[in-house]
Amino acid sequence: MRRKDKEITDIKEIEDIIKRASVCRLGMVDGDEPYIVPLNFGYEKNALYFHWALEGRKLEVIKKNNKVCFEVDIDVALASLTKKGCGGYYCHTQYRSVIGVGRAYILENAEEKAHGLGVLVRHYYSAVGKPYSESDCDFSQKNLDSVLVVKVEIDSLTGKKSGY
Repeated sequence: MRRKDKEITDIKEIEDIIKRASVCRLGMVDGDEPYIVPLNFGYEKNALYFHWALEGRKLEVIKKNNKVCFEVDIDVALASLTKKGCGGYYCHTQYRSVIGVGRAYILENAEEKAHGLGVLVRHYYSAVGKPYSESDCDFSQKNLDSVLVVKVEIDSLTGKKSGY
């Protein structure tokens, strides 16, 4: 990272950013074209979990190339807009962000799928301050068959912050 003063190296701080984020942007490569989508997600033990439809572009891309990158951010705010010479402006933005790289795997086993969906549910219950109970994630086979659950095993993480 070029700006070492903005780098976050504490894994607890990095994980806190991931846990507080409400959207994860997942980047993939579709042939020779980049492809990025914002998604709901959950995080647990160096892995992200997503739920997808049973068909679509994301699925087709991952089947061909499961290497992905992702980004989450929190506390984003325009901190200042300062006039510079020559009529231009300098914009300072506050943020905390995490970028990572990993591999995506489609979960086939019902138990693994249910676990991944549970991770997602816990993530959003926590975000809204709702208490979580295991009974909130009692998924029927019909529910499990109606959705894909994708696990991204994280290979590397980088954290960055500005204004904090």
